[in-house]
Amino acid sequence: MSQMSQQAALSRCPSCEEPLESGDRFCGACGYDLSAVPPRPHDGPAPAPNGAASPGAAAGWPVAAEPGGSDTPPALHVPADIQGTDSGDTPLSPPSPAPQSPSPAGVRFDRPREPEEYPLQAPDPRVPEPPAPADPVTLCVACRAGRVDDDGYCENCGHAQPRERDHLEQESGPVAAVSDRGLRHHRNEDAFGIGRATLPDGSGALVAIVCDGVSSATRPDDASLAASRTACDSLLTALPLGTHPQQAMHEAIVAAAEAVNALAREPATAREQAPHQNAPACTLVGAVITAGLLVVGWVGDSRAYWVPVDRSSPPARLTEDDSWAAQMVAAGLMNEAEAYADERAHAITGWLGADAYELEPHTASFKPDRPGVVLVCTDGLWNYAEAAQEMAGVLPLDAAVRPLHAARVLVGHALDGGGHDNVTVALVPFPAPPQGAGSA
Repeated sequence: MSQMSQQAALSRCPSCEEPLESGDRFCGACGYDLSAVPPRPHDGPAPAPNGAASPGAAAGWPVAAEPGGSDTPPALHVPADIQGTDSGDTPLSPPSPAPQSPSPAGVRFDRPREPEEYPLQAPDPRVPEPPAPADPVTLCVACRAGRVDDDGYCENCGHAQPRERDHLEQESGPVAAVSDRGLRHHRNEDAFGIGRATLPDGSGALVAIVCDGVSSATRPDDASLAASRTACDSLLTALPLGTHPQQAMHEAIVAAAEAVNALAREPATAREQAPHQNAPACTLVGAVITAGLLVVGWVGDSRAYWVPVDRSSPPARLTEDDSWAAQMVAAGLMNEAEAYADERAHAITGWLGADAYELEPHTASFKPDRPGVVLVCTDGLWNYAEAAQEMAGVLPLDAAVRPLHAARVLVGHALDGGGHDNVTVALVPFPAPPQGAGSA
């Protein structure tokens, strides 16, 4: 484009907007050099006179379709339908398509991977560590009131607290048992087993076994543990098969005796046994309660008691000891008070073990006509409440509904009396019998 045509195209000064005349090279108002003004870009051909050509046709743009009717607006074009040009009417190349990303909008994958582990900052030694939570207070198992100190003794009564098998408590539904080492023995040689079974008719059965190791024998603690576990497992297996409870009790005692006999053949017994010692041995007493039926079984001097819920009814002892004192009374040589006052009173005449003279399992069945509690225990308890009336006086009135609490009370009674032996007791509530049931 020539310089003249450029100036002719200027009607006002680009600096001060003063009107210009054709041919001016400088602004008459401000003296602006009009030759320094860059040429105006070419915006396309001027509109054709008389509307002969449309701007779209001159620029090469696509022409919109004619409307289909008077009420139809003309079709529109999106920007991608129009081919752009530069200032010299040269068509622009179409833009390259943006790379497709499989990731959803707003998610970036070009960030550096975060480390899987972050280094932990060392604790500041100037900041004190939070105090450790206080240990819960441990109460004495004997008095149930004093706190146990760090040395394992009660601060109230001084009773040494149990370790491992020294004190055991267990519940199985309404059945509960507690065993304690006592105050004078160095270990607990008692053991118990409790459980529940379902009979073929769908009714339930309750089982409790208590064993007392013979201290003069080798490994009495192992003997009582083997006998209690074997007898309890035997009962819980036989009862669901329909075996009569009294027969199941007899078979359980025989199985327990075989388990204790097997201990005598173990190498551990051979190493520990001295010429003056006997093979492992223990006593056993157990109870099975079904709907309306009470069965007890025993060998030795561990006992079973019956205490009715209505304490106006008399309690009863359900077992007879296999002991020297019991034999003297049965033979009519001594009365009960004289026999049990003798130093030979607790010498047992029957037990489970390889050295037993002859195994004679005792079983008995009863049909109580009222609800009550069956109590099975070792002599570590009944030495402090021998008669049935004495035992009933120690047993809490709510023993049928709180058997574990009642068992703890009974063990505490023995400990308060001196606790010279291991103490073990199990309580089995007897429900109200069906209508029409009578005693056998």
